[in-house]
Amino acid sequence: MSGSLWLKNGTMRDTLPVIPRPHSDAGQRLLVQDPPDRDPLDQGALAVDPLDELAERLDALAAGAVHPDEIAAILESDGMTDDHIRLTYGRADSFALAEDLYARVERRHPQPEAPPTGPWHSGLVGCLLRGLVFALPGLAYVLAAPLLAGPGKGPLLASAVAGWVWNQALAHRAYSWLGLGERGAAARALLLGGPAGALVGSAVALAAAGPGAWPVVVFAAGQSLYLGAATVLLVLGRERALLCALLPLAGAVPAFWYDLPDALRAGLLVLALATTVTFAAIVLRPGPRLRSGPPLVASLPYGLFGLGTGLLVLYAGVGDALVTGAAPVVALTLSMGPAEWLLHRFRRETLTGLRTLTSARAFRRAAAGTLAHCLGAYLAVLLALASVGTLLWPGAPALDGARLLGLLLVGVVLWLALLLQAFGAVRSAAAVCTLAAVAQTLTPTAGPVAAGAAATVLAVLAGALLIRPTAHRA
Repeated sequence: MSGSLWLKNGTMRDTLPVIPRPHSDAGQRLLVQDPPDRDPLDQGALAVDPLDELAERLDALAAGAVHPDEIAAILESDGMTDDHIRLTYGRADSFALAEDLYARVERRHPQPEAPPTGPWHSGLVGCLLRGLVFALPGLAYVLAAPLLAGPGKGPLLASAVAGWVWNQALAHRAYSWLGLGERGAAARALLLGGPAGALVGSAVALAAAGPGAWPVVVFAAGQSLYLGAATVLLVLGRERALLCALLPLAGAVPAFWYDLPDALRAGLLVLALATTVTFAAIVLRPGPRLRSGPPLVASLPYGLFGLGTGLLVLYAGVGDALVTGAAPVVALTLSMGPAEWLLHRFRRETLTGLRTLTSARAFRRAAAGTLAHCLGAYLAVLLALASVGTLLWPGAPALDGARLLGLLLVGVVLWLALLLQAFGAVRSAAAVCTLAAVAQTLTPTAGPVAAGAAATVLAVLAGALLIRPTAHRA
């Protein structure tokens, strides 16, 4: 439930494959080479066309391009200037040269690479298991319902939002270290950042609590500690361990219909939390402190992303009653499993299009169709989960037209924002989600309007950015 919202955001970003573009270690020397030595006395030898030589050197890259602009980007990135192009190849600029190369080289598109294997990083079953991991923490709210029955839910929600922001940024920083091949540095960042985030979440809950709200503060502190430990396990690829640690929370299912003893409720909560923290401590093997690394400011947009999406999800599901109104939040959280699979599918089909389609127009049309199909499939899954959850969740309010519209709009925002984040457009996605959340905070009745405006803006951004062939080449 709300205790695991950041997890889907942090995970989605780093599971999409990126196909690297071949690049010469010699930089400009790949493109700018001296012609081969020839015997000046060999007067019968024909002059070599430098454009033919360039086409031969760039054959593999040019053959896979679906538009001349892709070749022009390669020429410019490797340092070929317009002056050099005019002197050596007799073309006005890189775009004119790219058009000639595109015409000379026959299109060749190899078969798509096999998707990565593994039960957690590919396939629908693996993604559904991840969705289950994201949703299981919601059962903690059912077990703790007697503690949360009073009016003091504000400290708990404030602490949860603070945890989402902190751990989203922390996850990005750790993933940045992993991308540099520094697993020890990533573990060190998690070792320092996880406990610090738990302290921040606990402090926020304590500051927002009123007199006599200590049970809520204690639960919020445990929630903050869980978020930090779960961040460690998910970033380091230990989803199985996290699933095992959360299994005691399944004991909350009878609590929907029966009044469980308070000691049993507390015991299940403590067992799940202690197991999660223990597993996180076991897998952490921090390395030495490095003098330089990814800038801290680079993780700020990911924190804002967690803030915006977290608030929108809370507004979509949590009404006057924290537990009975949580069915839409659980549906959104469970839907992150299928959402991840659909993100993989969009990426996989667009990469296939790059290899099989021979024109930019055909690729744009195919990419737009794939985008609409994947988004529609996600909304259908979300609708099914919300309908079933409303029927099974005790005391859940009816899913009327207004609630359903708001839920689906938030679903559009979440899926498109995650898609844009996965393709590197995290700043724009974070800005749109945060502005929508702020608007709904200032004017609670404007929820559907704010979510609808955010969904529209994100749809326009996704359509403008992700149907271009160059957006799918690294």
